[in-house]
Amino acid sequence: MPEPDSPSKAAETMNLQTVRRLYKAFGERDAATMAACYHPDARFSDPVFQDLHGTEIGQMWSMLGAGAKDLTITATEMQADATAGSALWVATYTFSRTGRPVRNVITARFLFRDGLIVDHKDRFGFWRWSRQALGPTGLFLGWTPMVRSKVRADARGRLIKFMAENPKA
Repeated sequence: MPEPDSPSKAAETMNLQTVRRLYKAFGERDAATMAACYHPDARFSDPVFQDLHGTEIGQMWSMLGAGAKDLTITATEMQADATAGSALWVATYTFSRTGRPVRNVITARFLFRDGLIVDHKDRFGFWRWSRQALGPTGLFLGWTPMVRSKVRADARGRLIKFMAENPKA
């Protein structure tokens, strides 16, 4: 077992602080602090936003925070060791494209480098999310590759447009 002041214990503490800072900032819609939690070489992926790199991640959080007027974030089960971490978090908001309420339960997995997130993977049930966010379309077609592809393309297009209009966000 590492000594309390060992480099491994220090990294574990720093990494857990990074996870806590990320979700606290998200709840406050503080995209700049969220972006500062990521390593410059970071990668992010979830069922909608796939394969984001570097500054795209902070831009995504900025766009999502700006578009969600009633967003609440609850993060629990946050843990980290010297190299990896995880969290269970819930995002509750009104989906701006349809005006429908969403409660999305998400499992996050992290890898760290230098106390920053270098790899972040969020997992949630796409069909469950689509039933809430898209209503009947999500209920009947949310499980299909066609709807997944459409949602992903739309999200990517909105992110590209947001980055072009907000280069310093």
